[in-house]
Amino acid sequence: MEAAAATTSNSADSFPNLRIIVESNPSESRLSELGINSWPKWGCPPGKYTLKFDAAETCYLVKGKVKVYPKKAAASSSSSSSHHHHHQDVVEFVEFGAGDLVTIPKGLSCTWDVSVAVDKHYKFDSS
Repeated sequence: MEAAAATTSNSADSFPNLRIIVESNPSESRLSELGINSWPKWGCPPGKYTLKFDAAETCYLVKGKVKVYPKKAAASSSSSSSHHHHHQDVVEFVEFGAGDLVTIPKGLSCTWDVSVAVDKHYKFDSS
């Protein structure tokens, strides 16, 4: 048994591990352990932004509300058979807001739909 790339599990074809992890209401001790207050800050007004993460990022939202729509590779597998079904539930998004600790994977391209202006602390993972 080789413990090679343990990171790519069984879903390598769909989204090679580009999962956004949201931790809601982390404890004060968790935040101070991370040193959130020494992290740089970033903010943006409401709107839609296309972002590409060239490094993994952990961020903590002080204010704001965001829906993040990950960009899929062109998903045109079943285009011929079913035109008419508008599967709105297929649009995957991750929603988070003030008080959430969010980990964004390296290599993710996504659209941020910001409904409430964001004020966040962030840190790029050096790994």
